[in-house]
Amino acid sequence: MEKRAEIGIFGGSGFYQLTGSVEEIKVETPYGPPSDTISLAEIGGRKVAFLPRHSRNHSLPPHRIPYRANLWAMKQLGVTRIIGPCAAGSLQKHVQPGEFVICDQFVDRTRGREDTFYDGPIVTHVSAADPYCPEMRRIAIEKAEALPNMVHRKGTVVVIQGPRFSTRSESRWFSAQGWEVINMTQYPECILARELEMCYLNISLITDYDVGLEGMEPVTAGEVLEVFKRNNEIAVGLITEIIEGLPGEPSCGCGKALQGARVES
Repeated sequence: MEKRAEIGIFGGSGFYQLTGSVEEIKVETPYGPPSDTISLAEIGGRKVAFLPRHSRNHSLPPHRIPYRANLWAMKQLGVTRIIGPCAAGSLQKHVQPGEFVICDQFVDRTRGREDTFYDGPIVTHVSAADPYCPEMRRIAIEKAEALPNMVHRKGTVVVIQGPRFSTRSESRWFSAQGWEVINMTQYPECILARELEMCYLNISLITDYDVGLEGMEPVTAGEVLEVFKRNNEIAVGLITEIIEGLPGEPSCGCGKALQGARVES
């Protein structure tokens, strides 16, 4: 397939379509169809591909999202950088609803998800030491600090299986580890991008406090979406600023993730 885009965006809960003039296309992959049709547009002079990870009518729960198909489709279109915004809960009192966290680490607590492209016959061990692109993170922090919403320059997101929310005990455990953010979709999305040697950036929009924090009541899915919708325009503006600020070619090491990763006789 010809190169149709250079930057990919995965829309999360409450972020189902890209603004502006778009062309919609279907992409086939060896891993089945992606979550939805892909919208192609131009932002800041850059070719962008947009895909709502839950589908536009939010019919795919986190554990049923076709992550491999989604990433493969982006790669087929020529995408080299992925922006993955998501709605997320806070595990720490100083990380408040309405704020942004530019995550630099994740902890995987999912199970049974198809989380690699490399099932053999060549054994491949891709490093996950620094899963998020440092160059994209730097630009995102710079752009986010100009916003009225508070931005946290780093944070660890613990990814739970879903679709249920955490128990109070689970949430207290995650908080006690010092982790800042809780979400259901960051894994395996970000590591699949690394396996395809694509840069990946997460922007977590905090929608609520998780139940492990003292005095917090259980949140509803509707409340999460309501906070995201209120801040959606700001999030889209931030993504636009980031895209406009990206250099023409990456200067990070994400595009060399497979070097030294393969065990060959």
